[in-house]
Amino acid sequence: MTAQSDPNESRPVLLTVDDDPAVSRAVARDLRRRYGADHRIVRATSAAEAMEALREIKLRGGRVAVLLADYRMPQMNGIEFLESAMDLFPRARRALLTAYADTDAAIAAINVVDVDHYLLKPWEPPEEKLYPVVDAMIKAYANEPDVAVGDTKVVGHRWSAPSFAARDFLANNGVSYRWFSSDEPEGERLLHAAGVDGRELPVVVTPSGTTLVAPTTAELAAAVGLPTTPTTDFYDLVVIGGGPAGLGASVYGASEGLRTLVAERQATGGQAGQSSRIENYLGFPDGVSGAQLTERARRQAVKFGAEILTTSEVTGLEACGSARIVSFNDGGQVAAHTVIIATGVAYRDLDVPGVAELAGRGVFYGSAATEAAHCADRDVYIVGGANSAGQAALFFSTIARSVTLVVRADALERSMSYYLVEQLRTRPNVSVRLRTVVEKAHGADHLESLTLHDGSTGTSECVPASHLFVFIGATPRTDWLTGVLERDERGFLVTGPALVASGRRPRGWSVDRDPWHLESSMPGVFVAGDVRSASVKRVASAVGEGAMAVTLAHRYLGTP
Repeated sequence: MTAQSDPNESRPVLLTVDDDPAVSRAVARDLRRRYGADHRIVRATSAAEAMEALREIKLRGGRVAVLLADYRMPQMNGIEFLESAMDLFPRARRALLTAYADTDAAIAAINVVDVDHYLLKPWEPPEEKLYPVVDAMIKAYANEPDVAVGDTKVVGHRWSAPSFAARDFLANNGVSYRWFSSDEPEGERLLHAAGVDGRELPVVVTPSGTTLVAPTTAELAAAVGLPTTPTTDFYDLVVIGGGPAGLGASVYGASEGLRTLVAERQATGGQAGQSSRIENYLGFPDGVSGAQLTERARRQAVKFGAEILTTSEVTGLEACGSARIVSFNDGGQVAAHTVIIATGVAYRDLDVPGVAELAGRGVFYGSAATEAAHCADRDVYIVGGANSAGQAALFFSTIARSVTLVVRADALERSMSYYLVEQLRTRPNVSVRLRTVVEKAHGADHLESLTLHDGSTGTSECVPASHLFVFIGATPRTDWLTGVLERDERGFLVTGPALVASGRRPRGWSVDRDPWHLESSMPGVFVAGDVRSASVKRVASAVGEGAMAVTLAHRYLGTP
């Protein structure tokens, strides 16, 4: 096997490099005969070629057990090569192939650059002169082996907002990845293998070895194999949004024979997908995480033939005869007979000094499960008094030293389900500060403390804090529909009977009937879930509305 190797091969590598092609082939032949069943044999005919092979193996997450290098090579001799190789694979065992005249240099290499052995040429018979040495090196490596990393690798800075965004995007889309800090040895090795100096982070390395430096979410999605472009330009149904309502609509639409496209701007699941635990959803008496529920629904939709696009932000909607035209932020368009808008809501920004500057660096919106490991033995603060905040408090209470809920209201019961309130009371490391707001966030490169204002006493207090998770309010992302669909005063989409409450049909209404329940002010465009005005903000109701919207889409299409 040459330096070009199978990217999916997980066996540890035995690499040999010699500038004499005949010697190179002979060494590889003898190694393959003895070790080929359990190891990959990679050979190179120059130090440069060998280093390139090592960089490729590193980026693909492979392991190197043994390095055999000829001492006399041009440009870079064997000792210099083994010293450079240590920067990528410090646990690999190393040996020099030398002529008798170079024995002194080989012995010096053992003392200076930690070479394990030297082998004299020729090594015949290998059973006596080659295999015992390689056996010993393989055994030594097996005692302290590298770990193969076949997943996507993310190298970034602990308190870098773009690094957090990349990790969060991959996690929310169910993409397995490994995180490496840029200031730790393995992160530095990956940056070295990629030829990146680390000033632009994050650096993402796919299982195939492709390297992306500070990628956009669209670039990242494409690199890890998430669909980002539609396969055709016309569908029976386009679902905008991949939360519970959108996934519910896609499952029922696709399963009932509609050519269905789901366009999601970030990750399927929406706010519910980031929930650490949902315990009041029908059919899950022991509860289910938002990620698990989302992944099951996504797989179900795909099984029935729905297309699900990520990083596909919809920016426009218009009627063109009987078709509805959906426009994307990349300039693309698709047409459909019907559209279901299920874009959900976003958490409102916490508009106090210091928060915006520390977003992604200690301040997070939603549960940000990728941060859980970093919360061990730390003091965590959660802003919000609804169910999502309560679920997050329960989750982090199993990890953090302390969890403090900061609630503006005078009682949790005003906005949180009874079962959550009762569970929170049983957690000794969870405290609730009622009538309290965050006044300011402090920190240089990451969150270090918070100023809390107590409305009951009128006093303020600065408390140490490493993590702040924000769960306040609900803001619909519907600005792109201004002048297109009717919205209420808060931006939620008005549907059905509410559109004719004044006794008149919506302006521009083009069919001779009143809007159906869940139908927007544009015929054939339906709304489901939290983005709908006066909706019930629960996962079950969102899924139900998604299914109901498909039934109305069938009625609109005149199908049974």
